[in-house]
Amino acid sequence: MAANLALSVLMTILVVTVHLAGIILLLRFLRYNAHHAIGDRGNLLRQGGLMLAVVLGIFLLHTLEIWMYAFAYLSVGATANFEAALYFSATAFSTLGFGDVVLGPDWRLFGAVEGVTGLILIGWSSAFLLSVTSRLRVLEHDWETYAARTPPKREKNKRKKK
Repeated sequence: MAANLALSVLMTILVVTVHLAGIILLLRFLRYNAHHAIGDRGNLLRQGGLMLAVVLGIFLLHTLEIWMYAFAYLSVGATANFEAALYFSATAFSTLGFGDVVLGPDWRLFGAVEGVTGLILIGWSSAFLLSVTSRLRVLEHDWETYAARTPPKREKNKRKKK
């Protein structure tokens, strides 16, 4: 059980560190590119592209973390092959846990800790995405402000005739 807990702590520290490094890289990417998207409110395509890049970056982060756990399961002999290790890791990390692939009694605690770690990291990613979305204002369109600043076309024509 001591080896199980030690490996759980080590893997938690590793994947949290990888996640933090990935979030920092995504923030640098955003800082480098977001000023164009935020300054140009009309360019939803650019804002959408940034959001897509961030979502794919987070997906890549979670995939890397799942693979790290899968290699750990395989290296300690908790699973028979890599496919089973990767499948178990993905279901544990996402807290889905189908139960068709299970670990032996010696490694059950390790799998449970992966589930808790995955839950926390997915929550962290969700909070980060919410922050990015609100900062870029991708999903927001202020119709009233837009309408107040832009007179209708027929009013423009009347003003030009006078």
